[in-house]
Amino acid sequence: MSNPVYIVGLDIGTTKIACFVGEKVENGKIVIRGYGKTESTGVKRGMVFNIEETVNAIRRAVDQASEQSNVDIRTVNVGIAGHHIRSVQHRGVLMRDNPNVEITEEEIDKLRQDVFKLGMTPGEEIIDVIPQEYIVDDEMGIRHPKGMLGSKLEANFHVIIGQVAAARNIVTCIKQAGLEMEHMILEPIASAEAVLGEDEKEAGVALVDIGGGTTDIAIFYDNIIYHTAVIPFGGNVITEDIRQGCSIIKKHAEEIKVKFGSAVASENRDDEVVSIPGIRGREPKEISFKNLASIIQARLSEIFDIVNNEIQKVNSEHKLIAGIVLTGGGAMMKHIQQLAAFKTGLDVRIGYPNEYLANDTAEELASPMYSTGVGLVIEGIARYEAALKHGQVVETNDTKAPKVVVVDEPVVKTTEHVTSDSESGLFGRWGKRIITSFADKFLKEDDIDNENLN
Repeated sequence: MSNPVYIVGLDIGTTKIACFVGEKVENGKIVIRGYGKTESTGVKRGMVFNIEETVNAIRRAVDQASEQSNVDIRTVNVGIAGHHIRSVQHRGVLMRDNPNVEITEEEIDKLRQDVFKLGMTPGEEIIDVIPQEYIVDDEMGIRHPKGMLGSKLEANFHVIIGQVAAARNIVTCIKQAGLEMEHMILEPIASAEAVLGEDEKEAGVALVDIGGGTTDIAIFYDNIIYHTAVIPFGGNVITEDIRQGCSIIKKHAEEIKVKFGSAVASENRDDEVVSIPGIRGREPKEISFKNLASIIQARLSEIFDIVNNEIQKVNSEHKLIAGIVLTGGGAMMKHIQQLAAFKTGLDVRIGYPNEYLANDTAEELASPMYSTGVGLVIEGIARYEAALKHGQVVETNDTKAPKVVVVDEPVVKTTEHVTSDSESGLFGRWGKRIITSFADKFLKEDDIDNENLN
């Protein structure tokens, strides 16, 4: 039997850093073998601001996941977000030498890799290039051109661009934590993999991931990603609004937001109140649920207005029949579906990352707050399988080495069976790994001045 393949997703968020160790089982479902979560104190609005604190948090989360899953974690798929992220559309063209020869995988890959050579404004770099559709001799709407004949191969690409410094900070944190980065994946794309169905992507849908520091958007139509955007507002801004509006400390603002918050003020009564303890012997402060909801509704309304503007960039051409899917920790706010539907005029549902998870996965991982982490595992598995299909060499994480016990005689005994190299098969440890595109560029830059990154 082949050794299992463990893919790790690392979600470096504003409020939490979460690590997930996943494995794809026979029925195509994903099993999360272990996970770890720690508070994130070095990240603001999706961007690393304190290298040391972020590295320490990553190590704690990875250690928890490694201990729970009994997997030696070496490579991770990392999510990236932040208000510096933007996306553009680009069409690539490849003129073929011989139109009577079948299109090869190498030509398709060259067409995509050429996009990474596009000139960017100073300080920006292409993070990922996602094919939308291919065109062969002006015949559009082709998903898989391999094996076709033609003199000209074209493709429409969704190009994701971010700040070089922001991405390098993430890479530096991963390296200082003793890990290697397999892929850097845009977080809304990862979340979409965890919560959206294929029928929704075909009909047209907007994924809105409300996180602690940002609100991420990914819009799909006809199973093609058409638009991505990152809004620099999330749950932390709502907490800050409550802190200032109610004149209380941040800890209490976060607690009442989670326990008693509502996105629609009219759904609450004036005589329903929560009492906040006074500071150092001062009198407790009473806050009505309705006033609390009014503060939350004002900020969420602003967020959904921006979401609606992003949707209109695509919706004028392609109608989003499946409406909006809300996920992320902010999607757990009471009555948020009602507010989102009112502000956008679209159908709204809450997205849970449980459709692709096996039944024996821990129930708490089905929460919307873990959509990005679970999605990073799903997307990481998909990219791993694609690399194997194309004959590329990929390194994966392994189960931890068994303990070794030395007795008086010169004999070594192990508590578990150790799989030899000859038995490791297709999914065993690989001698070399291939790092793609953006990650390859920055992981190889050993001359990065870490002091300039802090």
